[in-house]
Amino acid sequence: MPQLFEPIGCVVDPETGTLSNATGAYQKRFGDLAGLYADEAAFAAMAGDLGDTVVYEVMEFRPNERAGDLIFGVTRMQPGKVGSEYFVTRGHIHRQSDRPEIYYGQKGRGLMLMESPEGEIRIVEIGVQTVCYVPPYWIHRSVNTGSEDLVMLFCYPADSGQDYDCIARAGGMRVRVVDDGKGGWTTVDNPGWRPRDAATVAALYGQPNKENRT
Repeated sequence: MPQLFEPIGCVVDPETGTLSNATGAYQKRFGDLAGLYADEAAFAAMAGDLGDTVVYEVMEFRPNERAGDLIFGVTRMQPGKVGSEYFVTRGHIHRQSDRPEIYYGQKGRGLMLMESPEGEIRIVEIGVQTVCYVPPYWIHRSVNTGSEDLVMLFCYPADSGQDYDCIARAGGMRVRVVDDGKGGWTTVDNPGWRPRDAATVAALYGQPNKENRT
């Protein structure tokens, strides 16, 4: 007989981005995000004043990491820009890449920037009460395009895991989200982005490289 896990209720506070009964939490400070932004000079200039400032933080409820269960929590992101580029999270693909994720907007305005292993881009804007579905196999990164904190609830299968290095290995995501100068946002190409080779794409899909099959 399986051991039953005790049911629990967790309260989300949209104003503070906190989750009651959380089992864990972590923060990313401005200084932790070196290398994420195109304007390295602007980042260096801001780091003196903002190095210890929390750009985003996560509180989560993680009962376990077994298949069949769920992990959920709350992400709170500060508003801001480095040069013209909006604040972003590091982003990831799930280590078990066929696992999806749900985000649900609680406060503020932002978007989910998604990239397929081959480099196709999709964007879903997220506002209050917007549900964003991130399908399996998509690399994803949150962006705060508003003037206040972006607070989102998230939920994903407990055995998903995260691969945070897949973006860095490609030189970033294929596009960057920047201020359009009109109170909104637009995307620009990332010249440092490097297309993934066939073996890397196959690995991100959890499959052997077809070119090497016998």
